[in-house]
Amino acid sequence: MEKSLPPIPAKRYFTIGEVGELCDVKPHVLRYWEQEFTQLRPVKRRGNRRYYQHHEVLMIRRISDLLYSQGFTISGARNQLQELAQAQRKAAQLNGQELTQMDADGELLENSTGLSESSNPSVRSNELLNHSLTFPAQQSLRNELLEIRELLSV
Repeated sequence: MEKSLPPIPAKRYFTIGEVGELCDVKPHVLRYWEQEFTQLRPVKRRGNRRYYQHHEVLMIRRISDLLYSQGFTISGARNQLQELAQAQRKAAQLNGQELTQMDADGELLENSTGLSESSNPSVRSNELLNHSLTFPAQQSLRNELLEIRELLSV
């Protein structure tokens, strides 16, 4: 009996009550999670009121899923989030290295990522763009690069 969460509105800041409703978590639990998870750092304004940003709401949903759906302990969920952050940094670093190893024509200067050696530059570019792009920010970057490639090929 899984409860579906409401969509996150397009706002810059959310109060603790709004986040509680969006994530189906009580405010006192959110305040406790701030102490346990260093990734949660809401902005505090007048009267110590907490204001969460969109990425923190997503993080809270992820924490809630790890704890309540997947059965992790708090320390286990903390470790999972740290491993995920490391994987994201590694993927971003790998993508940055791949992009810097391409010359102006899209030719790979050296193949240190294990991608296949194709003689067709567009095939290699596609492999680079599809390699490890699983996170929303990276997906957005991929789409921008594809648009730029289209503009350059005209």
